[in-house]
Amino acid sequence: MASSSTPAPKERSFPKIEFTDSEAGALEFPSSKSRSYNYFKPAKLRATVYEDVTVDVQPDPERHLSQGWIYGFGDGPGGYPQEWTAAKSSDWHAFLDPNEEWEQTIYRNNAAVVRQVSLGLENAKRADAYGGWNTAWQKFIARNLGAWMHAENGMALHVFTSIQRSGPTNMINTAVAVNAAHKMRFAQDLALFNLDLSESLESFEGAVHHEVWYSAQEWQPTRKVVEELTAVGDWAELLFGTNVIFEQLVGQLVRSELVMQISAKNGDYITPTIVGTGEHDYNRDLGYTRALFRLLTRDEEHGAANRELFGRWLTKWVPPCLAAAHALQPIWSQPAEKTRTFDDSLSATKEKFSQLLEEIGLDVPKELDQ
Repeated sequence: MASSSTPAPKERSFPKIEFTDSEAGALEFPSSKSRSYNYFKPAKLRATVYEDVTVDVQPDPERHLSQGWIYGFGDGPGGYPQEWTAAKSSDWHAFLDPNEEWEQTIYRNNAAVVRQVSLGLENAKRADAYGGWNTAWQKFIARNLGAWMHAENGMALHVFTSIQRSGPTNMINTAVAVNAAHKMRFAQDLALFNLDLSESLESFEGAVHHEVWYSAQEWQPTRKVVEELTAVGDWAELLFGTNVIFEQLVGQLVRSELVMQISAKNGDYITPTIVGTGEHDYNRDLGYTRALFRLLTRDEEHGAANRELFGRWLTKWVPPCLAAAHALQPIWSQPAEKTRTFDDSLSATKEKFSQLLEEIGLDVPKELDQ
């Protein structure tokens, strides 16, 4: 009887694994055992959420793109060229928004303002708060606050929206984008306020603001400056001319030194609530603007050149902004209750402007005395 034998198992050959120390994770370096991202240095001991979602999100060959820009324009340089402004910085990435604005803050802060404005308008209509407004005050709000709505909308669409991707870092562009959202929302708030007043008061001229903005003599210098600003190609000059000069000498003059000062005396407690949101927005936007330009004036390598450049921008934009401010003087006499003179308002405005320039590190221009 033949004996049965179990065949030997067939051997299979597998490629031998050879470690070359080129595989992911093989290289050890000082922070290879770290459990946190540290490709940038946070301002404090630990990175904030703002830093995590903005710092280095925008690529830059000077930091992490060792082979240059991965994309570019067909007729120009790639990515985010530093040549888009005459201002210079040793490290544009050193700027961090003191407000720490990012996507969540846009929704959270603007939602709070929208609720505040909506409740104020609802309560005003319910209490018939507009019934006590005299004819002079109705005319003042319809003409002048309505005209200012156009200035806010122009800055929103043609200043901040147009340059919100022009800066060389994501931290700058995010701050400017939030600035655009603030302006757009405030302009819409003024438009909704105008509609509410038109529905509540038969004598309120809700459409007159268009004619005032385009034809009224006192508003034409303001309109001229806004339109000339929108034609500036240098994003830093546009930001400087708007937030540092125009908003200081014209914006605050109208919003803070006129409307918010005299509304209550004319029986109006609603308008300051709405205009106050615009002033609050500007205060936040001025915070990042001040920090950015102060960083540029204190730059060890380019500080002196930047200060000279900003001085030229002051010489260029202060005179037309002052001319716009002086042209608005007649509207101070339109309300029935005149609790503040134009000279007082302008003096307060100039003082704030001079203080801002000192904080940035710039000399007060002689043009301010005009």
